[in-house]
Amino acid sequence: MSKRQPWRADTVVATVDHNIPTIARHRVAINAIPDPLSRLQVEELDRNCREFGILQFGLSDQRQGIIHVVGPEQGATLPGMTVVAGDSHTSTHGAFAALAFGIGTSEVEHVLATQCLELQKLKTMKVQIDGQLSPGVSAKDLALTLIQHLGSAGGSGYALEFAGTAVAALSIEGRMTLCNMVIEAGARIGLVGVDDITIDYLRGRPLAPSGTHWEAATTYWRSLVSDEAACFDRTVRINASLVVPMVTWGTSPDMVLPITGRVPDPAAEVDPIHRSAMEHALAYMDLEPGRSLETIALDKVFVGSCTNARIEDLRAAAAVIRGRHVAPTIRLAIVVPGSGLVKAQAEAEGLDRLFIEAGFDWREPGCSMCLGMNDDRLSPGERCASTSNRNFEGRQGASGRSHLVSPAMAVAAAVEGRFIDVRRAYS
Repeated sequence: MSKRQPWRADTVVATVDHNIPTIARHRVAINAIPDPLSRLQVEELDRNCREFGILQFGLSDQRQGIIHVVGPEQGATLPGMTVVAGDSHTSTHGAFAALAFGIGTSEVEHVLATQCLELQKLKTMKVQIDGQLSPGVSAKDLALTLIQHLGSAGGSGYALEFAGTAVAALSIEGRMTLCNMVIEAGARIGLVGVDDITIDYLRGRPLAPSGTHWEAATTYWRSLVSDEAACFDRTVRINASLVVPMVTWGTSPDMVLPITGRVPDPAAEVDPIHRSAMEHALAYMDLEPGRSLETIALDKVFVGSCTNARIEDLRAAAAVIRGRHVAPTIRLAIVVPGSGLVKAQAEAEGLDRLFIEAGFDWREPGCSMCLGMNDDRLSPGERCASTSNRNFEGRQGASGRSHLVSPAMAVAAAVEGRFIDVRRAYS
């Protein structure tokens, strides 16, 4: 096995994201990475990519960033593909009608060597979302609403397809957010059929087809939609006009409520297992039943991650922060673009200046505070408004407390020092 080569190195893309620093002075070179384990992993990836001729977006490459941002923006993710990566949120790429899912380390090795995987057929679920989102409500709120409806395991064994007028109205960035978070409902795959928005996004991307190949590709891609009479194992319907800004209160993404709500009381829960989980979550989060979500004060605010670090997300956040300043009670507020190209675009639009003048740290691309694998993390007991996708115990740092929200809600919370309904505060 030591001499086995990747079977099709030309189909592989690599980038550093999870465990790299986002502070500029630590990004001078790989050997400047402070954490020795992170430094070793980045060094090994660099060595292996050079040895086997694999396209890599390393620290010195402006295209570097989070794989679920980099793949689509480079045109490496295309409709009809099967896309796998060693990260559960690979489902993000399903926004392009690609069959995309996360795999384990040993499976990554197997795919590199054989381009094959053994899979079990999934059941199908159609998520029909019709109506129009209200101002201040985003795809992140849609995703959290779906997770609230299904629960953390309601999508287990399913591939989800998003459809309806609200989905058709979403940008590619919004669709990626939806597909990204199907994992938090227990599903493995999220999909959106191809339309003009898909094709317009991919046109001219560096790794996308061009010339006569583009015309042939788009003709095929347009066939990647479900038949009107297609049968699904389950259908879920959501009225987008009823969706409001959402905030998680517990230690699982399905422990979520509208910002207008109050922390639930475990005593009202009939199921003893759910009641026990709620009690444990409230103890960890240091919250009491009946408390208004808008009274929860924060220590840190994080805008970034593979869920919400694209240019659309940063624009939405900047629109809220314009002319305002981070509250003095906030210890740290950071904005972390999803890639070097997103960062450059944001800077060309002046978004970086808005964030910096408001008191945010403007960082280099990476996964950052989404997970405790790098220097950006919570200290024990710190509470964070986060645009990431998971709020498990210790996810953002040992004994840290995470609340999932949209970019607009996170920035509004940074200004107020606590959660607030962005629709009321800045409409």
